[in-house]
Amino acid sequence: MLSGIITVVLMLIFVAVWVWAWSPRNKQSFDETARLALDEGPGNNTAEGAGEPHA
Repeated sequence: MLSGIITVVLMLIFVAVWVWAWSPRNKQSFDETARLALDEGPGNNTAEGAGEPHA
């Protein structure tokens, strides 16, 4: 009985996280986060330490 309740609770948590992740209002935030590695790469002056030579 207890394992069934735990399974249902975990499934509800999973579905809630899935709905939150696919929510259209989070799209802009996720897109910005996905671009961070590309935007702050070597040669971009917006990264910390700009102007310092890279090894």
